[in-house]
Amino acid sequence: MSTQSKSCLVEKLSYYVDLDDTAEKHLAALEEHERNYYRHQEVYSEGDELQYLHVVKEGWFYSYTDMPDGRRQIIRVLHPGDIIGFPDISFEEATCNVRASEDGCLCPFPKSKLDVIFRESPKLTALMFSIANRDHACVIDTLRAMGRMDARERLSYFFLDITARLRVTNKAMSNTIRMPMNQHEIGDALGLTHTYVSKTIREMEDADLISRNGATLTLGYEDKLRDMVDFSDRYATLDTSWFPS
Repeated sequence: MSTQSKSCLVEKLSYYVDLDDTAEKHLAALEEHERNYYRHQEVYSEGDELQYLHVVKEGWFYSYTDMPDGRRQIIRVLHPGDIIGFPDISFEEATCNVRASEDGCLCPFPKSKLDVIFRESPKLTALMFSIANRDHACVIDTLRAMGRMDARERLSYFFLDITARLRVTNKAMSNTIRMPMNQHEIGDALGLTHTYVSKTIREMEDADLISRNGATLTLGYEDKLRDMVDFSDRYATLDTSWFPS
C-alpha cells in the first residue's frame, strides 16, 4: 500500500483553482482504492475493455503503442496527479498500452464515478476538461518538435517538458529532477535508439547542458535550452476566466 497520504490529484488541480470541500470530496472518492505495480508491469493493453480510469498516486508510468515493425512508441509519460485513460474515456476499449516505468501505485476508479463530478462540480468539470485538452495540445507540440529536431534538441525538449510538468505539484523545485526512465524508454519516447540516447546525453554533459548523478538529472542552462528548442511552458498557467463560479 502507498504510504503517501496527501492526494496528488488534489495538489495538481488546486494549482490552477481553489477547490472547495465538495470538489475535494469528489476527488478523494476517485482514490479510495489502491493497487501497487512493479517496474515494467503492464497496467492494461490496447484493446482491453476500458471500465476503469486510474489516478497515479506514486511512481512514473507511460502509455505506448507497438509499431508494425516491432518498435515501441511511448506516447505520454504519466506522473503522480495524472489520470490514466482520460483520453480514451469516449471509447469502450483502450487505444494504447500502459506500463509502469518504476514501482508505483495507482488508484483505479470506474468511469461512472465521474458522473457526480459533472453534476455537482461544474468548476471542477471545467478544469478537468481544460487539462485534458491542454495535454492533447502538448502531445501535438511534442510531435511537431520531434519532426524537426535533432537528437540533442529532442532530449532537451523532453527534459524541459518533464521539468515543467513536475513543477505543477512541486512549486519549490529547481532545475533538478529525478529521472527513473531508462535510456530505452527515453529513446522510445523520442524516436531514437538507446545507443543514440546514451551518446547524445554524454555530449550534453560534456557541453555542461545537463549533469547526472545516478537517477538525478540537472539542467545546466535551462534558459539556453528553452531558446534552443523554442520551448513553451503550457503547464504553468491555464485560462480559467471562463470557468463557472
